[in-house]
Amino acid sequence: MTIAEVPARLAAAADASLRWYPGGPYDLVRTLRPLLRGNDPSFAVDVGAIWNAFTTAEGPATIRLSPAGSAEMERRVDVQAWGPGAAAAAAAVPRLLGAHDDWSAFDEPVFHATLPRMVREARRRSLAVRLPSSGRMVDQLVPIILEQKVTVIEARRGYRYLLHRYGSPAPMAGSLAPAGLVLAPTAAQWLQVPSWEWHKAGVGPQRSATVMRALRSAVALERLAELPALEAAARMQTIPGIGIWTAAEVVQRTHGCPDSVSVGDYHLAAYVGAALTGRRTDDAGMLRLLEPWTGHRQRVVRMIQSSGFRKPTFGPRMTIQDHRRH
Repeated sequence: MTIAEVPARLAAAADASLRWYPGGPYDLVRTLRPLLRGNDPSFAVDVGAIWNAFTTAEGPATIRLSPAGSAEMERRVDVQAWGPGAAAAAAAVPRLLGAHDDWSAFDEPVFHATLPRMVREARRRSLAVRLPSSGRMVDQLVPIILEQKVTVIEARRGYRYLLHRYGSPAPMAGSLAPAGLVLAPTAAQWLQVPSWEWHKAGVGPQRSATVMRALRSAVALERLAELPALEAAARMQTIPGIGIWTAAEVVQRTHGCPDSVSVGDYHLAAYVGAALTGRRTDDAGMLRLLEPWTGHRQRVVRMIQSSGFRKPTFGPRMTIQDHRRH
């Protein structure tokens, strides 16, 4: 069997299919990159396609997303889905891929002229990028809580361990699906993880307790996906342990929020300050720098990150903590 024959076989075997046309330039991998956390076993990138397994209100599903078409207006993403939640998962794909992400005000000439040259150039090279909107609150909230006050390496290692231990096999497309793809635990399954397993995953008691508190309100949390991003972020912060950084990181991914800034991030303020002024700054300074572009501050940050800019090393790196020895 050749690679060219694979999509036809997948489409024939799928429980639900969809073709989404972005109506212009589109980069699937760069758009979904904020959702891909290292070796997250609920995702797989395979021969130009992205696979993702997750649970919908109708049940578990696996989706395969693959770019197709050559001419600009013919570009599309082909979607196949399997499992009890296949129809719901396929229907949610356009939102996931940024169908409602509108850059027209950002690209309006008068506004565009106010942007730093770095941002304008990055946007020129990134016309195919959208802000993704997964709409899945629990799936985004848990790994982001695990990233609180620790290194990305440590958080992702722990998340990967927990998914391998407590995730479920993904609905599959037979032998064509990538091996090892799993569904993240549901809220009910996360609540059954014992304290010693959090410990083995390197997750301290403060972060695991925050996960547990949040997921006791999982039904209410999932309803936040239908609210405006800023309102959803504010409501999340009523849960002890969820602050402005966590809420911002979540709505950037669940709502595709174009204005949400990760205040409290260990590196971001210094990075933005260095990019825009050549000098490091703190959170208050970062917000002052970004204030002229209110409404699009996350877009500006995303473009700075896309520019290839690397800030000078200003101080010691955060050290990796090993909670499993205590």
